[in-house]
Amino acid sequence: MEREPVVDLYWSFRSPYSYLALHHVRALSQAYRLRWNVKVVYPLAIRTPDFFRRMDKGWRPYLLIDTQRLAQYLDMPFRRPTPDPIVQDPATLAISDRQPHIHRLTRLGAEATLRGKALALIDQVGTMLWDGTVTGWNEGDHLRQAVARAGLDLDDMERAIALDPASRDRLIEQNEADLKAAGHWGVPTFVFQGEPFFGQDRVDLLLWRLKQHGLQRRTG
Repeated sequence: MEREPVVDLYWSFRSPYSYLALHHVRALSQAYRLRWNVKVVYPLAIRTPDFFRRMDKGWRPYLLIDTQRLAQYLDMPFRRPTPDPIVQDPATLAISDRQPHIHRLTRLGAEATLRGKALALIDQVGTMLWDGTVTGWNEGDHLRQAVARAGLDLDDMERAIALDPASRDRLIEQNEADLKAAGHWGVPTFVFQGEPFFGQDRVDLLLWRLKQHGLQRRTG
């Protein structure tokens, strides 16, 4: 039996394009025999804190227009998370030194990787954050329920993280180093056999390349 091709997926909880890429991940998973190796990373706001000071002033307004438009095109519900996973001054866009939300989420992603359920976690938690059905995702049972839908237990995961946060941080750092070594810095990035495909709009190219390497449709 031929082995299923493996695609590395670099993904961030704060990236709207990462959320929108889930549409393609689901579609490919349903149609083709392949495996996803999810590698959760911190968003650029954490990895490159001066990013927002260096970017063109038109970048953020265009991002807001484009992501809303793309969500409509993909027929995906979409609203920016409340609260924002990144603590950031809305006027100056300065990034706070204190980042409880994104550290919590990204470490959960690392813990889910260790438990073999990273894809299910980013699907369920990412959807909960971005689909507009939840306000105050960090309050009540919203996060716990999303984690449970991924087949995991939030309390058990956070206990494990608290016992050894450094090992989860090392995994995240390795993911970020692997992304850089693959030839990119942004998310979502798909990597197949060392070749990077950056952005949800490069999935057609990824599929073309996978088919060149014998990607098979699912049957039955």
